[in-house]
Amino acid sequence: MTAARIVFIGGGNMARSLVGGLIADAYPADAIHVTDPDKQRLSQLGADFGVHVGDDNIAAAKQADAIVLAVKPQMLRQVAEALAPCVQARKPLVISIAAGVRESDLSRWLGAGVPVVRTMPNTPALVQTGATALYANRHVSDDQRDLAESLLRAAGLTQWLDDEQLMDAVTAISGSGPAYFFLLIEMLEQAGEKLGLPAETARLLTLQTALGAAKMALESEEDAAVLRQRVTSPGGTTERAISTLEQGDIRTLIDDAVRAAAQRAAELGKILGEQ
Repeated sequence: MTAARIVFIGGGNMARSLVGGLIADAYPADAIHVTDPDKQRLSQLGADFGVHVGDDNIAAAKQADAIVLAVKPQMLRQVAEALAPCVQARKPLVISIAAGVRESDLSRWLGAGVPVVRTMPNTPALVQTGATALYANRHVSDDQRDLAESLLRAAGLTQWLDDEQLMDAVTAISGSGPAYFFLLIEMLEQAGEKLGLPAETARLLTLQTALGAAKMALESEEDAAVLRQRVTSPGGTTERAISTLEQGDIRTLIDDAVRAAAQRAAELGKILGEQ
């Protein structure tokens, strides 16, 4: 069976991650084309992965079974409207990884009847441990859903949404989420240093603990609350720390922060659609 021809419009870090993941999964390099105005970036992608590269979006799109829009959100309307004539002629699957841009706006720029999948990957996709939510419009076939899922799965976990409005919650949880964990890592490292640990020791212990906790949570059939309770011995050190966090109303603080992120995601989606 011939592999679907995938064209990436934009060759930045996220596109590079997806291309690398596809190649690692034995997807044929000859079926992948990347376009970008940066000739040095294109040269590197071609050398590293053996894929086709070029700077002509339209020429590449005319041969595509799937087009991945991997440009900055502020540039997406201009790129989509330029691609609209050839997209209308072929009706390839169009996958957007541009944060915040709604499917309805993208479909308006591309024209009627185009199969569109909107996705929200996060930055750990750069190391093939990403979390990506996907939403498909009604024009996307089952085969195209499978193609979109396999493409994004090359960079980590994928989850489909039936309601696009939930994408704002996804943005707040997994899109912005790595920064929350980076902040916690930063604070734990600093706390360890204040207690006398050498900086590198505090760093390595914190990072390995974060990795181990995430791995345990992923591999366990129990939820996070149960795992936390198992670590928290009555009258012990962990109970004292958790009690201090609860007294500081950490749950309300986290809930308020995530709600603020979701609200901003909705605002940005509206702004991007009106530009």
